[in-house]
Amino acid sequence: MRNLTLDIGQLLIIGFDGTKMSPRLASLLTKIQPAGVILFARNITGAEQTHTLLRECQKCVATPLFTCVDLEGGTVDRFRNVIGRTPSPAEVFATGSRALFRKHGRVIGENCAALGFNVDFAPVLDLAYQASRSVLRARAVSDNPKRVVTYAREFLRGLGDAGVLGCGKHFPGLGEATLDTHHELPSVEKPLRKLWDEDLVPYRSLSLRRELPFVMVSHAAFPGVTKDRIPASLSKKWITGILRKKIGYRGLICSDDLEMGGALAAGPIEQAMIGHIRAGGDLGLICHREDFILRAHEAMIREAERDAKFARRVRESAGRVLAFKLAFKLAFKDKAFDKKSSARRRPPVPTSARVEKLTRQLWEFGEEVRLATLARSGGEWA
Repeated sequence: MRNLTLDIGQLLIIGFDGTKMSPRLASLLTKIQPAGVILFARNITGAEQTHTLLRECQKCVATPLFTCVDLEGGTVDRFRNVIGRTPSPAEVFATGSRALFRKHGRVIGENCAALGFNVDFAPVLDLAYQASRSVLRARAVSDNPKRVVTYAREFLRGLGDAGVLGCGKHFPGLGEATLDTHHELPSVEKPLRKLWDEDLVPYRSLSLRRELPFVMVSHAAFPGVTKDRIPASLSKKWITGILRKKIGYRGLICSDDLEMGGALAAGPIEQAMIGHIRAGGDLGLICHREDFILRAHEAMIREAERDAKFARRVRESAGRVLAFKLAFKLAFKDKAFDKKSSARRRPPVPTSARVEKLTRQLWEFGEEVRLATLARSGGEWA
């Protein structure tokens, strides 16, 4: 049987401060043995620096890491100061071109892969309703769920072409959330029947063909469904009852950052992390504070030792995470995770010439998007 403490590490994706490996960060990674790390603009100052930092993180961890980033384009663009500005989802969607939807994913994926990332927490599947426009802005593409599916499907294929895993977010949908989950707990007053026919359509459609490697669950409450104000990220009804059983999703389920106000409104970080896993989640994101990471990790160990049912839940998700890494042949210290399979080839350290080429490609894509939008008449939608 696998070590329970190591299994608990496989349920965490963690963030940290700094742009290079430090003794403190090495100690944290060695102790936690997380499933993955996530970098933000605060960690990224250059292409070679980022690639090196991610390799140094992997050296501290015994299993292949999910190396994660949020890169949607537009306002959520961690590479803006390194490679250049990426068009937003709404800008690309406005072209009406499936080819450009796919190219959006491929260009972003190639940039991610070049810097050493294998997971991009994109695309956004929230519907672009008027209610959430001030929060989501150009991150959401349409209020028509079928058109959201079209964009997302092509974007995910583009990411896949570059060898990067995508993530649909923010389940079950923030399209009618009027508050920002980074700071508060929004409450979406909508019955399941209406959500099923609207906000959940992208998850239902993309789950049928297993096109979503990850689904990220939001910190919004849906009292019309759960009869309480618990965020979806901690709700067994949403995660296990609806996403796993009713929709039939078989990929990995992660939380949005558990340090957000929407999650902490329900309780301290320990309660949020345990609640997400108990509800059926596989991976909890804690993206900033080291003390929160350590507190959540220690609390899960204590809970698993105390509660056999929770320990089984931990082992179930840890097994799913490890099997997923094996299936996708994530690179591990330049060798395969499993000796019987070949690892994905690790991209080399990005040279200045490579970065210049990526910058040029990104600029050309932006021009394609701009010209396609200008040329598009008010007729057929692609």
